[in-house]
Parts: sequence; C-alpha cells; structure tokens
Amino acid sequence: MTSLQEAVRSAFGPEGVLAQMDEHYRAREGQMRMADAVAQTIERGGSLVVEAGTGVGKTFAYLVPALLSGERVLLSTATKALQDQLFARDLPQLVGAMALPVRTALLKGRASYLCLHRMELARLDTAAQDRQVQRVLAKVEVWSRATRSGDLAELAGLDERSPIIPLVTSTRENCLGASCPHFRQCHVNLARREALAADVVVINHHLFFADLAVRESGMAELLPTVRVVVFDEAHQINETGVQFLGLQLSTGQWQDFSRDLLAAGLRHARGLADWAQVAGEVERAVGDLRLAVGPAAPGTRLRWTLQVPESLAPDAWNAALRRLSLACVQAMEALDVFSGASPDFARLCERGSELLARLGRFAAPCAPDVVRWVEVAGQVRLVESPLDIAQTMRSRLLAAPADEEGDDEWPTAPPQHARRAWIFTSATLGDDPGLTWFTERCGLQGAEILRVESPFDYAAQSGLYVPLNLPPPADPAHSAAVARLVGAAALRIGGRTLVLTTTLKALRAIGDELQARFGGPQGLEVLVQGDWPKRRLMERLREGASHGGQGCILVASASFWEGFDVPGDALQLVVIDKLPFPPPGDPLVEARTQRIEAEGGSAFRAYALPEAAVALKQGAGRLIRRESDQGILVVGDTRMVTMGYGKRLRRALPPMRVLESPQDFDAALDALTRTSTKDPIWP
Repeated sequence: MTSLQEAVRSAFGPEGVLAQMDEHYRAREGQMRMADAVAQTIERGGSLVVEAGTGVGKTFAYLVPALLSGERVLLSTATKALQDQLFARDLPQLVGAMALPVRTALLKGRASYLCLHRMELARLDTAAQDRQVQRVLAKVEVWSRATRSGDLAELAGLDERSPIIPLVTSTRENCLGASCPHFRQCHVNLARREALAADVVVINHHLFFADLAVRESGMAELLPTVRVVVFDEAHQINETGVQFLGLQLSTGQWQDFSRDLLAAGLRHARGLADWAQVAGEVERAVGDLRLAVGPAAPGTRLRWTLQVPESLAPDAWNAALRRLSLACVQAMEALDVFSGASPDFARLCERGSELLARLGRFAAPCAPDVVRWVEVAGQVRLVESPLDIAQTMRSRLLAAPADEEGDDEWPTAPPQHARRAWIFTSATLGDDPGLTWFTERCGLQGAEILRVESPFDYAAQSGLYVPLNLPPPADPAHSAAVARLVGAAALRIGGRTLVLTTTLKALRAIGDELQARFGGPQGLEVLVQGDWPKRRLMERLREGASHGGQGCILVASASFWEGFDVPGDALQLVVIDKLPFPPPGDPLVEARTQRIEAEGGSAFRAYALPEAAVALKQGAGRLIRRESDQGILVVGDTRMVTMGYGKRLRRALPPMRVLESPQDFDAALDALTRTSTKDPIWP
C-alpha cells in the first residue's frame, strides 16, 4: 500500500480527521473504496470514472486524497451554486481540520464579476433606463465600494434574471483588456491572479470548456501547472462541452455591439459621425434576421442541413445575412476613423471583425463532422456544434505527454514526470457496468471504472408507483390526468411535492391545472418554474409548511431534474410526468441518431434508452437525500410497465419498493402522513 493510500485510510478511520470534525461520523465502505481509488489514480496518473450513489459522500472521498497528495489541484463543478458550496463550506472545513498550508481560490467566468468600466457606462446611461433598473444599479454601486472579489453572488437579493447583470459585467467581446481605465482594479484579473497563485482552484464546467475553446480566461496558464483535475457532477461535461467547442452567433451579440457602438460614439466622438444612424442600421439588420426566421415558438430548433435552415424562405434569409454583413462593414468604417481616440473604439473594431468572421462561417456550407441549427428563444441563435467532446478530450486533454511535442495547443501534462490524474465523478453516469453512456461521449473508453452503490435502504425509505389508469403520454389529456393525480396526492400529505416535466408545454399545462384547483387562500401553494427566480422557488419548497405557512407544490422542468437538494419532510413526493426520452425533432439528437444508424447500430438502444435512463435516475435522485428521508416516486408513463424496455429503465432506478396498485399507493401516502421520518414507512 502506498503512503498516500495509508494517509487517506487513516483520515477516514475511527480516530481520523473526519471523526474529529463530526462526532456523528461513521466510516462508510463505499466512501473508503472511492477515496482509495482516487488516491491510487493521483499517484500513478491516468483517468478514473466513479459513479457514487447518493449518500456515499463523494465530495470528501475525492477532496481528502487530493489535499493529502500535496499536488496542485483543479476542481470543476457543474454549477456556480455548487462551486460556491465547495469553496465556502467543504474545502475550508477540511483544510482547517487537517491544518494544511493550502491556498484555495475560486474562479468563475466573466459574467459572475462586476466590471467597473461597464458599471460606469451604465451609470451614464441611466436616463434611458426605468426606475427599477436605476434602483438596482444604485445598490450595485454601493456594494462595489465594499466588495473585494466583485463576485455578484455576494450581492443579496440580486435576481439571476435581472436586466442589470449584462449592464455591469463584461463579455469576451466587449472587455477592453489592458486598455481599460480600471484594469488594475479589475475583479476578473484579480480572481485569475489568485487562481494562478493557489494550490487548489475551484472552477465550473462552463469556464473550463469556454477556456478550452478560446484560451482566454486564464486557464491556458493554469492547467499546465496542475497535476490533479477533478470533475464533480461529471455527467454534465459532454453537453456543456459541445456548447463551447462549436460556434455560436446570436442577435443578442449584434444588439450588444450596436448599443455599445452608439454609447461609445456619443461619449467619445459626439457630432463627428451619425452614430445613431450607424447603430440603427445594425439594429434594423438584426430585425430583418428575426423576420426571416418568422414567428417560431420559444425553444424551437430549426434544422440546418442545407444552405438555408428548414422552413425558411431562402431569399429572405440570404438577404438578411447580407444586410447584417453590410451594416457591420459600415459600422467598422465609421469606427476606424476614430480607432486611436479611445480603447472603446479599438475594441469595437475587433468585435466587428469577429462578428463578420462568424457570419462568414455560417454563410459557408456546414462541415460534415458537425451539426448546425437555428435556435429561437428570447433571441435568434445560429449554432454549429460537434456531436460530442470525445475527440477533443482524447487529442487535447488526455493525450500522453509524448504526443504533445510541437503542439501549439494546451500542454496536457505538467512539468513533473508523473502523468496527470483525471477524476470524473457523479451519482449518475450510465445504466450499464461500463458506464458507456458517459465514457464513449467523453473519449474515456480506457479509463478505470468504479461504481459505488448508495448506502440508503431504498426499499424501506421509498416506493415507486406507475399508475396504469393514466392516458398514454401522447394523449392530449395526459397532462390534465397527471395534474389530478398530483393534486389528490399532495392534498393528502400537505404539499411536499415536486413535479418534474419533460417539456415546457407539460410544465404550463400541469401548473395551470394545479393553480386553478388550489387557487383559494386555504389551498396548497402551487409554484411553477418561471414565475419566480430559481433560487426563491428552491427556498420556498425547502421551507414547506413550517412557520404556520401553506404546504407547497413545485412544478418544474429542465434544471430542477438535478442538483436540487431538499432533505427531510419538505419533499416526500416526486412525480415525473413521462419518460424523459430525447426530443426526436432536436437537430443534435437527430445527428447523433443518424451517426449510430450509419455505423450499423440501434439508435434507440444505444442512445435514446440510455439517455432516458440517466435522466430518469437524476430526477428520481431528488427524492431521498438523507438516511432518514422517506417518500414516493411516481412515474406517470405506463410504458414503464407495458413496454419491454421498461425493465431496463426500472433497473436504472434505486431499488425502491414497487407499489403495484392504487391501494398500495394510498396506503403509502397514509403512512407518510402518520409516521416520523425516523422510522421506515414500510416494514
């Protein structure tokens, strides 16, 4: 046994540091297995993929060996909220208990930090803003004089959807860099400097892959000096990676360019050019592009396999692209005259060139190894994406040091002789022993695989119910039937219910039905995603009926399927409206399906079914978060029982007790209302 493994086992032992931190600590066999495997990988290098079920304690299982190794460590999490938790709670707790001389740093993307220059510009432009925006800006200005980090997460009460955020943060496009008058005080640069000087750096997946794509935010300097890289919530890295390793161009980028062009012109060269006309031409060209796309529903993705996206008129589309190009050229000609007068003008010229280059790429035919589409949301977005990150991972990150000679990309090994250690972990990485759902998409077929089961007694703590009297998922009456089932069950247990939907249409239908039923002041409170900020919705569900309030039902989709923790009595019923298969009309899904079929495989078995199994497992994971939790999972899709593939999906779920009939379901609901959460609800 190596010295690091010995140190790790000692830390997890009965007299170890974890026992000293918490008098209720007890050694868990699964946590020890994972920590031991992480220690081995750190010592010898290579890749380790660990699926660690809920309750294993995976955070400490990778943190303890990483800290004890003495190596420089990069920790990447799925979200900024998890990043903050790791940096502010878990790391300080362990570092303090171990008395290690370790410097830690938190590094986020630009949009998380206050930009002093952008705030100054926003202040000058307040006459054009409403009073609410001005009030929030005033709060930001007061906070800006006290903050050291500039991390907007410090600012209590700031809604993540606030329109003030893009006004007071920078982007890669509009950052002035060393030419900025506030360069020395820049919060982004301060965070990067601290990261470069730290022993342990906490980032998020978005920053990692954005940096891998553009090598712009400090990671190009940071990664070569790090020997241990840990991806927590690693199941998200493929979908995060493809967002950044492709190409995007949005109407929002053009509008930002137009707005900044007008502001800079009026500020530095008022009266020397018709800035309103120049900026207005860009805006009008953006409007033409929107008109060419037409009135598509939000969330629509238009396939783009030929020269023009599907269902769009070629003449209108091509004319819109030409007008946008011409408007940008005219803007750059106006800017070029004054480029030496201000850093703002010089940077705007560079932005114009970048926008034109991207527009030219989208005007050319699509490469055979990527997929292209137009996405309609609050803005129109042109997207070109690889199908997965496997090739990038193999060639740019996981390659052996000998393969890197003469490569001008990131070096993939630190100066030390030992290979870098890559640790990938999550509670959900696949539904087969080889975790192929994860490893194939991420180029990790040669990695060591470890699966550690949850220590929870799911059969005693939880039940699975598939109601067979519901209409088929394709039936228009399905959502209303699910809402009736949810309403009746939630009323019996006093709320404590989370409904996870697979589509926004179902989200709205089920939410409306429940809000109509419980609309009175004496009923349950029904919350629907989108009505409030996400953070507030989470806090309200966790609060439950405490302090004499109403019980609560939350109807949500998308991001609420994972990373959402409600332990205890506040959540005891999770309802999934239907099986979460990938949307068949999505261009990325279609391209992945076609690739599998072209290689002679079954797209349903190799892609759709594993995707559904992993998503189902993630959604079910919201229910039982602690050893004392109890609850019921309802899957409102009869295919779970009637179709042969339902067995595979059921195997992907935790080993819950199956509730065979409505009577079993009713009895389980009754047991939830009359028992303490300290005792199992079923013998």
